Amino acid sequence: MKEITVAVIGSGSTYCPELVDGFLKAQDSLKLKKISFMDIDDRKRNIVGGLCCRILEKAGIDCETLLTDDLDEALQGADFVVTQIRVGKLPARYLDETIPLKYDLIGQETTGIGGFFKAMRTIPVMKNICERIEAICPDAWLINFTNPSGIITDFVLNHTNVKCIGLCNVPIDMIDDTKEDVGEDMEYTYVGLNHLSWFTSVRLHGEELIDKLIGEGFTPKVMANIKDDGFSLETLKAIRAIPSSYLQYYYCRAAKLDYLKKAEKSRAQVCMEIEEQLLEMYSDVNLYVKPALLDKRGGHKYSLVAVSLIDAIANDKQNVQVVNVKNGDTLPFLEPDDVIEVACVIGKDGAKPVEIAPIDNRHVVAMMQTVKQYERYTVEAGVNGDDTAALNALLVHPLVGDWEKAQRCFEEMKEAHKAFLPQFFKD
Repeated sequence: MKEITVAVIGSGSTYCPELVDGFLKAQDSLKLKKISFMDIDDRKRNIVGGLCCRILEKAGIDCETLLTDDLDEALQGADFVVTQIRVGKLPARYLDETIPLKYDLIGQETTGIGGFFKAMRTIPVMKNICERIEAICPDAWLINFTNPSGIITDFVLNHTNVKCIGLCNVPIDMIDDTKEDVGEDMEYTYVGLNHLSWFTSVRLHGEELIDKLIGEGFTPKVMANIKDDGFSLETLKAIRAIPSSYLQYYYCRAAKLDYLKKAEKSRAQVCMEIEEQLLEMYSDVNLYVKPALLDKRGGHKYSLVAVSLIDAIANDKQNVQVVNVKNGDTLPFLEPDDVIEVACVIGKDGAKPVEIAPIDNRHVVAMMQTVKQYERYTVEAGVNGDDTAALNALLVHPLVGDWEKAQRCFEEMKEAHKAFLPQFFKD
């Protein structure tokens, strides 16, 4: 049994008890020596951390626990660092979702101009976290859940020396949902970027099923945090791939924008209400388990994904998981340093992409190339505070593209988030 020390950065997240629950389920192969819960929000750190400690104690897990607002203290001796931070918290997300609507642009926390500004706020903070990891626990693995996960992982892998793998729960939900329909022995080709991904092949006992599934109108269940507008049969036949939930923002743009403009509450406001309910529950000293309400936050199977990855690295399991890693020579239509979301073999040396047959789906290739160029510009803007790179990112992104809207919305959002954008306001 491998003994590990874990630092959770952003432990005030109400998802944190699910992560702890994941470690309980993996205790036959992972032994927690120490887990540090670090967050700069005193109230949330103490409430959420208190429940996490009670869960561990109730389960008889004999490990050291630390609740702290000191990053350096949390990182001491860490083998794994889990990042799940939200810079500006949910009020910043509210701005990401609502300001774009004034310009007839979709407001969303991980894609479009909303996701762009979440990346802008996050990159400077992740830069500091990575600098401290390099100084204090340089051999630690950074497991990044912080959204937009692909962009943040791209920044870490290309601008720091930290060993990092990016994660999302979308792939495992897609895989498990499709297995329910096809069978547990299903094989698949999953390809894309974070929150821009597809099955381009689904096979059972050597038989290709993608056309059959598309003909039946099959798509995996939509994430809890996305209104389901569905994918038309014509859409599926045209793209000849099975898309993840987030492609609804691209393929159903008008419906999404209309819904967001008419909604009584933004998703951020809904999450604020759920979060306060959860914090009230977590404050009960007699609570020793994660409540069912947590599933409504949209992080389904988050703990399974995170702990499975840590377990595979710690115990050199050499199993296959879908993660965010550098492309290398996996997809020849992208650059080697581009971060992609694909199936990888996971072991003590990290993640190695599984060989993928040439992707002959021109639609998937074109979408990936376009959005990856947006991501390259986004990282450049986030690192350098470069307005030109930022506006190029927004002009390239399929959900923005209009110069006047992009420029006006960019300036308003930059001012609204000024407190969290040191790279743009150096003076």
